[in-house]
Amino acid sequence: MAKTKINIDIVSDVVCPWCVIGYGRLQAALANFDTKFAVNIVWHPFELNPSMPKEGENLRQHLSKKYGTTSEGSIRARAMLTEEGKKVGFRFNYFDEMKMLNTHQCHQLMHWAKESNSQNQLAEALFEHFFSKKGTFTEPELIHVVEKVGLNSLQAQSVLANNSYSEEVKLIEKHWHQRGIHGVPLFIFNGEQVLSGAQEVATFEGVLNQYLK
Repeated sequence: MAKTKINIDIVSDVVCPWCVIGYGRLQAALANFDTKFAVNIVWHPFELNPSMPKEGENLRQHLSKKYGTTSEGSIRARAMLTEEGKKVGFRFNYFDEMKMLNTHQCHQLMHWAKESNSQNQLAEALFEHFFSKKGTFTEPELIHVVEKVGLNSLQAQSVLANNSYSEEVKLIEKHWHQRGIHGVPLFIFNGEQVLSGAQEVATFEGVLNQYLK
């Protein structure tokens, strides 16, 4: 039986924990359909903090300033995210000195990775690098992540050195802002069905099931 082709656009930021969880739930839903779908996923940039300096900002202080999150609220949120991550096979490893970081270079690399159909692998590696391995986004660390997924490190160095995709990333982000998107993750199925946020596995299954009819 021929597989049903489906295109899924994911609007995401690599420092967004709900993007990790939402992607994990989407993958769980797809796995429940066995091999019925031929899936093409395209990742789109969305910087939650585009003006964040390169050195970053303490995560708890950042959340307190931006959202009014208390220390107690932060502890509860981290515990809850850690548990939700476990359910989709992802390890969140929060620590006191953790920083919110600028992700513009990450998104340039993600845009570049589209050329080799490697966005999924790079997104997963960046999620793991930041949330699981206490990584930062210095250029040497980003090149290490690129090498880990088998991409060309010299090309990646050139992308970062020349800001090769900086303007493209900004234009794509502008497009989503103009469409009224103010938060991520966002999942778009075949350019029509839209799910906002880290929906439950069953919700993803409900949308996917519509494309089998």
